[in-house]
Parts: sequence; C-alpha cells; structure tokens
Amino acid sequence: MKVDKESALAGPVDTKPIISDRKGSLKVTITPAQHKTLTHLPKRPPVDLAFTDLTYKVQEGRKSNVKTILKSVSGRLRSGELTAIMGPSGAGKSTLLNILTGYKTSGMEGSITVNGMERNLSSFRKLSCYIMQDNQLHGNLTVEEAMAVATSLKLPSVTSRADKEEVIQEILETLGLSEHHKTMTSNLSGGQKKRLSIALELVNNPPIMFFDEPTSGLDSSSCFQCISLLKTLARGGRTIICTIHQPSARLFEMFDHLYTLADGQCVYQGSTGRLVEWLGSLNLQCPSYHNPASFIIEVSCGEYGDNTGKLVRAINNGKNDIRNGQPFPETTPNYNNKKDMEVSLNAGKEWDKNDLSQVQEKFADVVNGSNGHGNLQNGILQYAANEVSKGEPGLVLQMETEKQDNAEVALLGTDGSPRRYATSELTQFWVVLKRTLLFSRRDWTLMYLRLFAHILVGFLIGALYYDIGDDGSKVLSNLGFLFFNMLFLMYTSMTITILSFPLEMPVLVKEHFNRWYSLRSYYLAITVSDIPFQAIFCVIYVVIVYLLTSQPPVWFRFAMFLSSCLLISFVAQSVGLVVGAAMNVQVCIDIDICVLSIIVFHRLLHRL
Repeated sequence: MKVDKESALAGPVDTKPIISDRKGSLKVTITPAQHKTLTHLPKRPPVDLAFTDLTYKVQEGRKSNVKTILKSVSGRLRSGELTAIMGPSGAGKSTLLNILTGYKTSGMEGSITVNGMERNLSSFRKLSCYIMQDNQLHGNLTVEEAMAVATSLKLPSVTSRADKEEVIQEILETLGLSEHHKTMTSNLSGGQKKRLSIALELVNNPPIMFFDEPTSGLDSSSCFQCISLLKTLARGGRTIICTIHQPSARLFEMFDHLYTLADGQCVYQGSTGRLVEWLGSLNLQCPSYHNPASFIIEVSCGEYGDNTGKLVRAINNGKNDIRNGQPFPETTPNYNNKKDMEVSLNAGKEWDKNDLSQVQEKFADVVNGSNGHGNLQNGILQYAANEVSKGEPGLVLQMETEKQDNAEVALLGTDGSPRRYATSELTQFWVVLKRTLLFSRRDWTLMYLRLFAHILVGFLIGALYYDIGDDGSKVLSNLGFLFFNMLFLMYTSMTITILSFPLEMPVLVKEHFNRWYSLRSYYLAITVSDIPFQAIFCVIYVVIVYLLTSQPPVWFRFAMFLSSCLLISFVAQSVGLVVGAAMNVQVCIDIDICVLSIIVFHRLLHRL
C-alpha cells in the first residue's frame, strides 16, 4: 500500500490494515490537522530539546574555588510530554532549568540542541516562556485587563482587536478563568494566580514552556488542578518542563517523563511508570504502598546507602532513556514535512511483540511512500513500537508542525529579521505607558503622600527662610535656602523611585525575559508616566517657597528657578532608577543616610 502526497493533503485517506490477525490490527490514516483547543492561537512547530554533557560551574564568593553544580549531564525532553525535573535540595534542579531556558548562560559547558540543531538562544526565547515560582503579577489589574496587555504586547500589531478578544476569551475559558475576568488580580487565590500566569504566556502559544515549582504554596486540590492543566497543555503538542520537589503519588503518575538529579548528576531519565521496575533491577526495591517519587528522593539522599554512582552509571548520566531502554540518538528527528498533518495510529487491544519488527517495516513503507516525510519515520516508528507493546487501544498521536521553511525560521532565526519582539518599540512604549497610568489612577495613596510632603515642606522652608529674598544682608541665608531646596527635591524624587522600583523588578524581569517588551520601552514609559505628577508637585512647592521667601517678583527669574528645580527632580528620578535597579532597598537606604550626612556636614563647614 502507498499513500501519495496529493491524496494525503486533500483529505482523509481510507486505508486498509497493514497487519491484521486475530489479536489486533494497525491502521494508518493521514488527515489534515484538526485543532481541538485554543484554535485562535498562532501555530508553532513542535520542539524537542536535548542537552549533552552539560556542565555548570560557579565561583564561590570572592574565593578562587570553583564549585561544579552540574556534572556532564545529558537528557532529552520531547514535545507532547509533561516532564518533571526532581531531586533533593541542592541537586541542581533550578540550575538545570535556568540553563535550559537561557536564564543563565555564563559558566556553562556542553551542547543544547533544538530539534537536532544547535540552539540559537535569541530565536529559542521567542518560542519559549519561563514561569517562575512566585506569581509575578500586577495586583492593580483585573484578569481581563492583564490579558489585554499581554495580547497587545505578544501578538503582532496587525492582529485585529476582535481577534485579540477571541484569543483572550478562549484562553480564559480553557483555563477556567472566564467567570473571574472582572476580578482584580490581587483578589485571586493562589491556584487562580498560577493559572493566570500560564494564561498570560499562552497568548502567543509557545511550543515549549518551563515552570519552576508550579505547585509551591498550593493545597493538594490546587496542585492537582495545576498539574492537570500542564498535562492538558502537553497533550496539545507542547513541551512542558517543570521542577517539582516531591509530588504525591497521585501527582507523580500524571507526569509522562521524569528526570532526576542527585549531586549534580542524572540518576534516572525515563517514564514514571518504569521507575520502580528499573530501580528493582538494581536491587533497590520500592516498599509496597510507598510513593515512588519519595523513594527515588530517599535513594538519591543516601538513605539506602551510597547508590548515586551506581544509578549514574546505569543511566549513563542521562544518555540512556528508560522509555526504550537504549541510549537516545545524538540528534532528534527533524520534522521536515511540507504541510501540517495528523497521524493517527489505531492499535488493537493486544499485540504479539514478535510482530513489532513487521509493524515497523510496514509502517516505514507507508511513510517513505509519501515524498518529503521520510525524516519523520524514526520518531513515529519508535513511538508506535513503544505504545503497541503496551497494548493500549485507540492511541492517537497528534503531530502539528509548520511548513519546513517556517519551522526553520522559527527555530533557527534564518528569516533575517532584526526584530526580537512581536511589536514595535513604539507600541510597547504606548501599552506600558497606559498600564502605568492606570496603576496611578487606581492607587492614589502614594500621590497624596507626595503632594502632602511637597506642601508641608514648602511651608516649613518658607517659614524658616521667611522674607529673605529682598534683604541684601541675608545673602548667605538665601544660599542656605537654595541648598536645602535642592536637597529636598533631590531626595524626594530619588527616594520614592528607589523604594518603589525594586517592587516592580520581579515583574519586569519576567516580562522582559519572555520577550514582552524591551528595556528601553519600559524605561521611557515609566519615566514619561511620572513626569506630569513630578512637574505638578514641583510647581506647587516652588510657588509656595518663592512667595514666602519674598524672592524678586520677576517672571524671568521665577522661570529660571522653576526650571532648575524641575531639572533637579527629573535627574534625581533617573538616578533613583539606576540605584534601585543596582542595589537592594536596605543598601540604598544606608547609602542615602551616608550621602545626606556628608552633604549636611559639608554645608556646616562652608558656613564656618
């Protein structure tokens, strides 16, 4: 039997069984891809991620000693699977995840490939997202508004407003957040915040998603809902990778693939269902009614003796895959099909394992009979052999891929386009500016405090230096007035920024890393958003002190004084952003106290 390319692309092809006997049959049907969920999202190619001999070293403080966190580990993470990275505390789980995401790049040795090709980090970050342990969300936005911001930044500008609304509605319904679309983010539960974090990144439908401890801080019910959601996402053809500390037996069974680390080395890689069997082959018997996840952690910690070396050698430090019992190939299969296709394998309930070679030969003939699809056969045949050997009926393997040229563009960045983001910097600036102004409108507490401080200090300084502007004998007092005027404006603008900006840093890091916007667009937006308020407060303060100190009533001199005060405020605000981004809040406060003491002491010495 042979299926030609034209008939396969035209519609469903009625095929006869390749092999048929009293035990079962295998049928192959090639049909155009049918999206079952999230139909409005942009289509992405499947991504298989592999790493070989990965080593990561860090320098211990200021010492010359170098500590090796990961020690030549290897592994392969496949699309359509939910992968758990487990291990004891300090085993290197988060480090491995940060390296795979591209969050850490220095100090790394080894190779990382995407679909068998060397990873282009810039292109890879366009196709992936990293959802960190803490839910980094803005509490002053509703669920619907947060999704609107995400669609405005992560979807191309040519996408119509109606299409964006359809994407938002579909994602919220799929993730069970549609009834909370008007709820403020700060009022959501922990599980709902986690689902919203996932929903925000699903806007551009990344084919590979990383999660750092997605169940941290959730109760058992919320944990189950969260892992069920990740399982659903993986079933849609995505590569879902998450670190998890020690799941319950119920959660552990939901994972397709397990990658376990101990002391920076891989002690197991394979399906969760074969973990106990594999450990038993190494004389490590899991007690009855014992959680396999807890058992592998206990073994890794040495509670059953020092077995780490034996496990590492047995798994070849991650180069062996217990799913098929053989080392995985150096390169993953390249998906070079010309059109989107769906391959359905309908397996009989029982199969004679002696016939597996015949199944592979027959199936290879069918695949090779369609030009341009030959490179798919290795992955499909291996998967078919594994699943048929399990005897699972009605298995469906859905593979959604783009055209070859589109896949190369998406994965390797060969389109020559210099754009790193879905939208232009002008669009990013406008969206972030509107969001920041919305924050200011909904929370006036800080604005009221700033206004009150400018008015109060204005009257205090005006009373202290009352009526000195026209008195020639009080020139030094006028100089002191100018000095404290500059000091107040500088510290008011700088301190507010130093204290508030670190609170925004976690959200900024997440959104910038996931390619929402550039740092330049963000900086310009938050600076411009605060300029009107800064200018209004400064004008109110200047008018009060200028009148109370009886400065010359000349418009030109008033304009010069006001301009100088505005420039001091704006420059101090920018300096505050730099200091707040470079240091933590406690260090910033200590530096402020030291600088203030030096300035005041210098002023006293000048008067002496």
